[in-house]
Amino acid sequence: MGLLFDTTSSVCMSKFLTVAAMLLCALGCEKRDGATRIQLWHQMQPEDRAVLMQVIAEYDSAHANVEVEVIYKETEDLRSSFQTAALAGLGPDLIYGPSDQVGPFATMQFVEPLDRLVDANLLKKLDERAAVKFKGHIYQVADRIGNHLTLVYNKKLLPTPPKTTDELIEMGRAVSRDTNGDGATDIYGIVWNFTEPFFFVPWFSGFGGWVMDEQGNPSLSGDAAANAFRFVKSLRDDYHIVPPDCDYNTADVLFKEGRAAMLVNGPWSWAGYGNAGVDYELARIPQVTSTGLWPAPMVSPLGYSLNANSEDKERDEALLLLDYLLSDGVQQKFVEATGIIPASLALRADSSFLSRPHMEESLSQLEVGRAMPVVPELRAVWDAMRPAYQAVLGGYLSPEEAAKQMQKDAEQKIREMNE
Repeated sequence: MGLLFDTTSSVCMSKFLTVAAMLLCALGCEKRDGATRIQLWHQMQPEDRAVLMQVIAEYDSAHANVEVEVIYKETEDLRSSFQTAALAGLGPDLIYGPSDQVGPFATMQFVEPLDRLVDANLLKKLDERAAVKFKGHIYQVADRIGNHLTLVYNKKLLPTPPKTTDELIEMGRAVSRDTNGDGATDIYGIVWNFTEPFFFVPWFSGFGGWVMDEQGNPSLSGDAAANAFRFVKSLRDDYHIVPPDCDYNTADVLFKEGRAAMLVNGPWSWAGYGNAGVDYELARIPQVTSTGLWPAPMVSPLGYSLNANSEDKERDEALLLLDYLLSDGVQQKFVEATGIIPASLALRADSSFLSRPHMEESLSQLEVGRAMPVVPELRAVWDAMRPAYQAVLGGYLSPEEAAKQMQKDAEQKIREMNE
């Protein structure tokens, strides 16, 4: 009990200190004479962070009447700290992060609708997915689109990628082998985080399913889920092209060591494979032969939201800063430094962008992806999918039983959320 008490106290104290620090800053932070001080919280990775600091410094130097403070927080800390601050009527003027935080923040009325605050002409210049909506209103505008899973293949083991799941099985079986004669497979056809629902979604969609319907209700039961379960299980148990146990780290290591011909993973991982010496390329996750559908990984924009507590001069200046951060010029700097897929349609059409390594293939996968739902209920869906999916892999439930079970569990968990 002592450890639990200490941990809880630490979390509470951390939240208290966060709010206290903001109160003190609001009362006594030093500003340039007459400058309006605005604050931005974000969770960008180091490479992106460096660009952000550069463009903010340029903005500051060009606007003597404004002083921008930029604060980095890890993704989960960003969410919890912002919620704590917003409850106290405080927090940053702008918050930057993934689109799935929009639903919870909007539900709690911590972020402001942007429909009439962001220039309509600016929105027309962006990918339509950049305007992240919740219940009909825009609560986030993204500067980049992506975070989508893609097929990654080792060109040394597999010179060309499969285009269909039939080809995936055929090529996977051809490359899977025992190299040292000990009876155990040393090189596998394909690896991925086999046990996580997020990585199951492309196969689920490829068989005609999706996690939620247009009304935001779970849509997990039926033939699509059962057939996708059956297919995934067959790759391991019937065709033996996937390791018996394969979590994220296992898949990552096997591919880096040259012991897997194919992998399914996202853009956060790709550079690491090149650094490990793997001659890799990207391709779409293969089309499901029986349905003719392309697997649709979830696409998650990353962008900016406006704190509902931001008022007066701070609010106005935050909106001007937002326009600047969404401009082609700023997005171009991120493209050049980190290779993001910008929300700007003009930049995406530029030949220099399309010629970047792996970009054309990543965009091809993006074309068939689907936006991650931003509703708070998505958390309940993940929690319902995980045990049912793992029960199928463990042989405890049939694919049909698991599909029914995860739908039932998702509905129950959502009812509990909304009580």
